[in-house]
Amino acid sequence: MALVTTKEMFEKAYKGGYAIGAFNVNNMEIIQGITEAAMEENAPLILQVSAGARKYAKHIYLVKLVEAAIADTNLPIALHLDHGADFEICKSCIDGGFSSVMIDGSHHSFLDNIALTKQVVEYAHAHGVTVEGELGQLAGIEDDVNVASHSYTDPAQVEEFVSKTGVDSLAIAIGTSHGAFKFKPGQKPELRFDILDEVSKRLPGFPIVLHGASSVIPEFVATVNKYGGNMPDAIGIPEEMLRQAALGAVCKVNIDSDLRLAMTAAIREHLALYPGDFDPRQYLSPARAAIKDMVKRKIVNVLGCSGKANPL
Repeated sequence: MALVTTKEMFEKAYKGGYAIGAFNVNNMEIIQGITEAAMEENAPLILQVSAGARKYAKHIYLVKLVEAAIADTNLPIALHLDHGADFEICKSCIDGGFSSVMIDGSHHSFLDNIALTKQVVEYAHAHGVTVEGELGQLAGIEDDVNVASHSYTDPAQVEEFVSKTGVDSLAIAIGTSHGAFKFKPGQKPELRFDILDEVSKRLPGFPIVLHGASSVIPEFVATVNKYGGNMPDAIGIPEEMLRQAALGAVCKVNIDSDLRLAMTAAIREHLALYPGDFDPRQYLSPARAAIKDMVKRKIVNVLGCSGKANPL
């Protein structure tokens, strides 16, 4: 099986009332943990790469690792660029074998966002690649994305944006946040389902994307702090809220911080229990297992896509 685009994935997800997990990847162990979980749950996957991941691991290494994962699992997997900043980055990923890209023009004016997104769509579609656009901005910090406050998506703009750009999916801002520190202790997480519902009415059958959708699983934070970390209490997006979104128009849910926390917690615990261990295979193995367990939890409890991979 070769890389797939998100088009058929999202069509089936929308009709089936589930979402596809879009998991950020940076190295072999992360990819293995994610894909092993998906293989056991027979779930379709989107493996996505940020600008920071491309700088860290190099484009070609990540592409070849994802190709190896497809050969190993025979799962339908899309390789997606997360938060492409400009046309050149998107073009590089399209030319370099990605099957899906995101162009993030949300920091531009509405008209400039349309123009930039349309440029990427025209190039991508000519090469058989799907495109995700974005309206509205999420607060938070993650890799090269740094936004001080929410700018909620205006539902009145979505029809014009989609029709003029030709995008295949749309990321909207309804209250999720990038990074681990989404809400302060005591602050109640809320998603603007009224915005999601209005967007869904205006774009019937169109796939919606949620960024910044990690739940910041408390046991991972506790483990990190138990073994020398100094993370403040953080509250993520409740999993039941994400499941509610996945039952509707949301077809793609982005997850990054929970991967980082699962991996870091497992490594810190192993090195604390075995301080003399200097073999990376020994501490990266439990890290890979922790990622696998976390991804299975997301597939079953949040995304609802278990058993949806084959046949796609």
